[in-house]
Amino acid sequence: MAKKSKGSTRNPESDSLKGWQQIAAFLGQPISVAQRWAASGMPVEKQGRYVYSSREELNRWLGRESAGEPVQIATASADLSSELRRGLTFIQKQSGGRVAKPKVA
Repeated sequence: MAKKSKGSTRNPESDSLKGWQQIAAFLGQPISVAQRWAASGMPVEKQGRYVYSSREELNRWLGRESAGEPVQIATASADLSSELRRGLTFIQKQSGGRVAKPKVA
């Protein structure tokens, strides 16, 4: 007979993140930054001593908070080269097509 693990009362979804460590790792930020963002409105759900969120909710929140700037959380399935091109296109549009040339020392 299989043992039930503690905390099995919550139905974990595939995109569910449990705890500050997982949330911060997903965001690519230290735990203190994730906690500060949660205090300022990042979507997290507190249940007892644990904090939960989902990748989908965090991506939507990041999109709103970025004020239209491209935001991408790197995942194993993300095409980072296309995201880089999208980000560079955004920067070029914002700067009116001007690209700063590096200064030579």
